Amino acid sequence: MLSEGKIFSFKLNLGDYNDFLNEIIIMAKKNISSYVCVANVHMFIEAYRDENFLKIIDNADLVTPDGMPLVVASRKILGKSSDRVAGMDLLPDLLNEANKNKFSIFLYGGTNEMLNLAKEFILNKYPNIQNLSCYSPPFRPLTFVEEKSMVELINKENPNLVFAVLGCPKQEKWMSSMKGKINCCMVGIGGALPVMLGMQRRAPQWMQKYSLEWLFRFIQDPKRLFKRYFVTNSIFLYLITIELIKLKILKVKSSH
Repeated sequence: MLSEGKIFSFKLNLGDYNDFLNEIIIMAKKNISSYVCVANVHMFIEAYRDENFLKIIDNADLVTPDGMPLVVASRKILGKSSDRVAGMDLLPDLLNEANKNKFSIFLYGGTNEMLNLAKEFILNKYPNIQNLSCYSPPFRPLTFVEEKSMVELINKENPNLVFAVLGCPKQEKWMSSMKGKINCCMVGIGGALPVMLGMQRRAPQWMQKYSLEWLFRFIQDPKRLFKRYFVTNSIFLYLITIELIKLKILKVKSSH
C-alpha cells in the first residue's frame, strides 16, 4: 500500500516498488488520464525554486522517489521507508507488464533517430505489445493547431501508456498540460530510454547501492551536469541538514 508525504511541500509517494508498478498498470488498463513524475534531487530543487512547478508535482497522480537521497530524506524527515523507484528500472518493468497485458505504447519526445532505434528494440524484445507509436516534437513550443493535432494523433492510437522523453522539468510540464486531454497514463522517463537502448551506460550496482549513480553520470558528461549535481545537490543537502537540525531541536525541547 502506497503512502504519501511532503518534504518542503514537495509531494512524494512512498512504498514497495511493486506497489508503484501495480498502481501504474491499473491506471494504464483503465485508460485514466493521469501522469507519473519520477522524482530526483534535480526535480525537487526545480520545484523548491518554482512555485508553479511545485503545483505540477502536487497535481501528479504518482510521484516516485527515483534518487536514493529522496529515499533517505523521507526516512529521516518523515519517518517513512520506501523502495527506490528509478526510471531506469521502471521503464523496462513497465514494458514487460505492457507485453504481458498486450498494451499499446506511445513514445513522445527525443530525436527521430532515437525513436526509430527504440521502436526496433522494444518491438523485438516485447513482441506482444499491440502498437508502438512515436512522435518527435520540434525544439520550440507547439502552436495551438499543432498541439490539437498531436493530441488527436495520440488519442487515435489509443495507447495505454505514453512515455514522455523530454527531460525535467519539460516533460512534467507537458504531462500536466495534457492531463484531461490525452486519455491514458503518462510517465516521465527522461534519460531512462537512451540507457535502456545502450546509447548511454548505467552505473554499476555498487555505485547505485551507495547513492553514487550521479557521480557515474557526471564523469560521462561533466560539462552539462556540473551545475545540476554540484549546485542542486549542495542546495538539497543544505536544506535537508537544516530540517534535520530543526527536528532534533524540537525533539530535545519536547523531551524536557
